[in-house]
Amino acid sequence: MTTTADDPYLWLEDVTGDDALAWVRAHNDPTVAALTGSQRFADMQSQTLEILDSDDRIPYVSRRGAYLYNFWRDAANPKGLWRRTTLESYRTDAPEWDVIIDVDELSRAEEENWVWGGGTVLRSTLLPGDDPDGQYRHALVSLSRGGADATVIREFDLVTRSWVDPADGGFYLPENKSRIGWIDVDSVYVGTDFGEQPDGTGSMTDSGYPRIMKKWVRGTSLDDAPIVFSGTTNDVSVGASFDDTPGYERHFASRSTDFYNSEMYEIRGDELILVDVPTDAVAGIRNNWLFVLPRSQWQLDDATYAPGTLIVFDYGAYLAGDRSATVLFTPDDHTSLAAFVCTRSHLIMTTLHDVRTQLDVRTLGDWAPVELAGIPPFATVTVYDVDPDVSDEIFLNASTFTLPPTFLHGDTSAGSVAAIKQAPAQYDATDVVVEQRFATSDDGTQIPYFLVRRSDVGPGPTLLYGYGGFQNALVPGYSAVSGRNWVQLGGTYVIANIRGGGEYGPSWHTQAVKAGRHKVYEDFAAVARALVADGITTVEQLGAQGGSNGGLLMGVMLTRYPELFGALVCQVPLIDMRRYHKLLAGASWMAEYGDPDNPEEWEFIRPFSPYQNIVADVDYPAILVTTSTRDDRVHPGHARKLVARLEEMGNHPLYYENIEGGHGGAADNKQAAFMTSLAYEFLWEQLAK
Repeated sequence: MTTTADDPYLWLEDVTGDDALAWVRAHNDPTVAALTGSQRFADMQSQTLEILDSDDRIPYVSRRGAYLYNFWRDAANPKGLWRRTTLESYRTDAPEWDVIIDVDELSRAEEENWVWGGGTVLRSTLLPGDDPDGQYRHALVSLSRGGADATVIREFDLVTRSWVDPADGGFYLPENKSRIGWIDVDSVYVGTDFGEQPDGTGSMTDSGYPRIMKKWVRGTSLDDAPIVFSGTTNDVSVGASFDDTPGYERHFASRSTDFYNSEMYEIRGDELILVDVPTDAVAGIRNNWLFVLPRSQWQLDDATYAPGTLIVFDYGAYLAGDRSATVLFTPDDHTSLAAFVCTRSHLIMTTLHDVRTQLDVRTLGDWAPVELAGIPPFATVTVYDVDPDVSDEIFLNASTFTLPPTFLHGDTSAGSVAAIKQAPAQYDATDVVVEQRFATSDDGTQIPYFLVRRSDVGPGPTLLYGYGGFQNALVPGYSAVSGRNWVQLGGTYVIANIRGGGEYGPSWHTQAVKAGRHKVYEDFAAVARALVADGITTVEQLGAQGGSNGGLLMGVMLTRYPELFGALVCQVPLIDMRRYHKLLAGASWMAEYGDPDNPEEWEFIRPFSPYQNIVADVDYPAILVTTSTRDDRVHPGHARKLVARLEEMGNHPLYYENIEGGHGGAADNKQAAFMTSLAYEFLWEQLAK
């Protein structure tokens, strides 16, 4: 067992070590015994699995040529089916699905625990006399073992319905955190672990992602493929891509120097042309327009652009030095830009006004507003799929806390969308009410949060959920699982829109990174206090839940604010912030949290590193900690060491580690239903006493 004087639990970082897995099993068994024996757990597990496996769910689709593609899991196909249908058939109540890949059958045939990672289909140029089906013939399919981020990539022929043998020139990459993308039928850009390079450096970054991109031609050795772009080991990752927009074909390379800063280049032969925009900006090129969304104030010639402003330039003129611009969106104190995307003729901007979505559609070029009718009022709307090189067709998804999702289809040129699929209600929301309230954080900032509960429910068990990081906004949306397992049973469900997220644009996030991280935790604590002060619940009946960065949030609530909560559910968490940057993808998050090896930055990280702040003789709230052995993004050692340290200090946490499942914690619906029900059963036991 590897230990140090200040960390006796380093041995728990040995992911699949015999001693570590023996510790895991010894902790799993008591948790299963404690939480899975009740009728309530059995009911929640079966109901959750029913929701996840329901045939009435919307089969979300993306168009590729004449077909709409969907990946589907249900009780009969727990690993899933990659399938397709036509729009005409999809409009019916019972579409005729053409199964392309049966992952369950593939797993049985190859004796591998395959988990679907996605399929990328090439759109190739048709020549006179070509079969139209051949235009979308070639696919790169990603499969992981047990749900890890690392995948095996294999080429699949959609016409012959077969894997393309590498011996016959098929593209194949062994298990790794690879990047690959089509250029044409016979070539791809690829980044993977190429092994040690001639200069003695590796081909992966310290974060575990590709550092080198090559152009790989079919039928040639990957070892002999020429390097087209490379970064440094300190970068997060590099990439290369081909934009096949007819008439605007271009090659690009990118280098992410940290999680929020990157450089973009156009590749012209042997020349790399820097697209000179702020490194922290979101930038995109469509036809001959360059869209830029800066995350910090941008002074450009005589103009000053606020963070979160969307500006468009003529791309060719911009490269030549012309900085003439059109402002398409300007944020204010209540409104931010969440996303933007193009159809063939239009720009669609998704905005958030006090965490409620609106769509703003403009004509490309003259940027005139366009009405898009048919969107349900007061719903959270997201753009699900477009194919801007082909048409103005658009697929949208809309839902609220109480209304199940509606899948919308339409055309921006026609100016309207209409429901094409409607999910049924999965829980009784007849008497469920939703409120938006605001809590006052320590520095006076107003923090919005949503309350979801039955109208007849008074003070009682309340579950507060939060994330607070990476500019990830938590917007209202239908959750059948929390609705059925919590709200319908009489609990109050709360979503906290704390800083660190993107609810109010880039500054809502940037003010809470590194030395400002304390604001995330102060915001969440402020919401917790407001819930008690306003009579929604009591401390003893208030629980909180979060995963990944939200798991770190739970760890901080445990160690810094134990007096505010009756119970915590901490899922796939970051916990040891002294070592997080040395574990798996952790180095890529230093722009968010800081560098623990820098003494000045460790000073602001240390107070919020849960592992270093667990002490004896503190009345910690009850806690359930869960993770996955196969999580190769957030190391399971974080969760293990949290529990070991708590036990050392005389506490009795519950722990469960799924041997499979990746960062999501589950590899299939059955596992997901078990893990979800475990959390809700724990919360009901602790908060409904």
